[in-house]
Amino acid sequence: MAGYRAEDEYDYLFKLVLIGDSGVGKSNLLSRFTKNEFNLESKSTIGVEFATRSLNIDGKVIKAQIWDTAGQESRFEIELNHLFHRYRAITSAYYRGAVGALLVYDVTRRPTFENALRWLKELRDHTDPNIVVMLIGNKSDLRHLISVSTEDGKDLAERESLYFMETSALEATNVDNAFTEVLAQIHQIVSRKAVELTDEAAASSIPSKGETINVKDDTSSWKRFGCCSS
Repeated sequence: MAGYRAEDEYDYLFKLVLIGDSGVGKSNLLSRFTKNEFNLESKSTIGVEFATRSLNIDGKVIKAQIWDTAGQESRFEIELNHLFHRYRAITSAYYRGAVGALLVYDVTRRPTFENALRWLKELRDHTDPNIVVMLIGNKSDLRHLISVSTEDGKDLAERESLYFMETSALEATNVDNAFTEVLAQIHQIVSRKAVELTDEAAASSIPSKGETINVKDDTSSWKRFGCCSS
């Protein structure tokens, strides 16, 4: 078939978003994961960009579409009303359809960690409550400059039911692990829901007797705190 490429074949397409303050290393995490590249002189992202990479997870080809945006465009830093309305439209488009997110802070700059809750609120305001979120403490290679301890990151992740890893885009530490873990968790949710739908369809074809009991899905089961730092 004309224009056919093997990488066009996949079982699932999952949209992930990168969020966090400007300069925390989101773009280098993206380029390290999708192209295995790192740019020491990378400039702040202007507007929105995305890249893709396909992985094999549990026998399925998962294509990740990862979106990156300029961290300084946070609505908390926009003061003028007309700019806010313009930004709100951009924000809605950015988050629309996202099933996973990596919330990134810089372990050497504590204010970027303190702003994580703002980003988390914005994310939750614009996405499905079941979205898989990984808290990322980036630049772990700068050990002599660290101002956010691993324990601080773990504690925040546990309080907010997030996954957690410390990464270094420069040294490629835990970058693949972080993205892969998010994609694996999303795939587990999708697979589980597919099984539930199949079971429900089968059950609906069988005449029931007596009282019907509806058991709600425990969405908290997949949001358990996990820590994979090194």
